[in-house]
Amino acid sequence: MKSTRSLIGRVAAIAVLSTVSSVGAPLPAGAQPARGFSCEQLWRQRNAIYARAGHCFSTDRGRATFGEGCYPPYGRLSGADSRQVQRIRRLERMNGC
Repeated sequence: MKSTRSLIGRVAAIAVLSTVSSVGAPLPAGAQPARGFSCEQLWRQRNAIYARAGHCFSTDRGRATFGEGCYPPYGRLSGADSRQVQRIRRLERMNGC
C-alpha cells in the first residue's frame, strides 16, 4: 500500500511540474517531485490558479502576491483547474505545509 501511495504522490507531483515551472517557481535541481516543492512554491502555484480565475484575495499575503483586482468568474474554477488545485493541496499535505 505504501508503494502505491508513493507512486500516486509522484504522479500527482509530476502533473503539477509543468504548471509550477510555467509561473516561475522551478523545481530544485535533482529534487524528487513530491518532496521537491517547497510550501511556498505550492502555495504560489495553487493561488496562481485562483488568481487567473479572478479570485478576490482577502489576505495581505494574497493581495501582495497577486494584486487586489478581481473579476468574473471571481475564482470559480473549471473542472481541470479544480483537479489541479486538489493535486496541489495533496502535495501540501504530504509536505506538511
